[in-house]
Amino acid sequence: MKATNWNKATPTSTMFWNQNIRQFWIDEEIPLSDDKLTWEIMSPVEQEVYKKVTAVLTRLDSAQASIGMPEIGLKIEDPITKAIFSFMAMMEHMHAKSYSSIYSTLCKSSEIDELFDWVDNDLVTTEKLTKIQNLYQSINLDNGKQDLYMALTASVFLESFLFYSGFFYPLYMAGQGKLVASGEIINLIIRDESIHGVYVGMVAQELFNEFSPEEQEQLKRKTNELLQDLVEIEDRYTEQVYSQVGLSEEVKTFVRYNADKAMMNLNMEPVFNVDESQVNGQVIAGLDTKTKNHDFFSTKGNGYIKPTNISTLEDADFDF
Repeated sequence: MKATNWNKATPTSTMFWNQNIRQFWIDEEIPLSDDKLTWEIMSPVEQEVYKKVTAVLTRLDSAQASIGMPEIGLKIEDPITKAIFSFMAMMEHMHAKSYSSIYSTLCKSSEIDELFDWVDNDLVTTEKLTKIQNLYQSINLDNGKQDLYMALTASVFLESFLFYSGFFYPLYMAGQGKLVASGEIINLIIRDESIHGVYVGMVAQELFNEFSPEEQEQLKRKTNELLQDLVEIEDRYTEQVYSQVGLSEEVKTFVRYNADKAMMNLNMEPVFNVDESQVNGQVIAGLDTKTKNHDFFSTKGNGYIKPTNISTLEDADFDF
């Protein structure tokens, strides 16, 4: 590993690095205690669904942070790209920690232990993760770069597609004015996942252009097969978790909407052609990652921005 010369960073790499830095946040900045009263009047079924979908998100984030981003980063040659992957991995850890902050605010310790025991042993979640992790851990550059491309594809699918079945319920509840502070954390996470999916997709596209037409066709076929396999798993997961609140079909539509978004991040044609108008309106509104502020005494809002360029006041600044 040679020293990283940031003066050699491309404009695109600099832009994505800076955007990741500007979006940096920590879970302690969101006052989650505001959600406690709402949580106590939710039905046990609603609470169970909320806990389970965020527990699955926790496991996916943990895998992406500890395995996905590091494994891909090790196999990428450009040191600036490695750095961006490392920063994004750190934020995946922040996402996982944020869900634990939600649990510590809303749940008893015994409930939290039971929840993590459930998600670590859930067969559908394990099947989903195994399929993704196998691609991360099978990168062999001695066989060319097709393994690396499929690992990047798996990462895009996770960031732009698989997370979103879990995001549905928190967005759905926040759209009804329930668990709004937790919904703000979800919105901050979505803002991160959006840039992660776009950036990893861009790296995948650049690599895709290096392959021969025959190799490209083969990779397109593999990508579509992976997509179909993951959608099938997501349908089973959706039935398992969301059927008890009557939202299975809406979530399946949402899954396909985001699967198309993931394909577009790879510069490939959408498969399901689900229009935004077909998706639950409250959830679509929650996907908007433009600036949101409530007030300075309640929810932080994703419009919170840390100052990065600071200059001292001078007497001349008051000469009007």
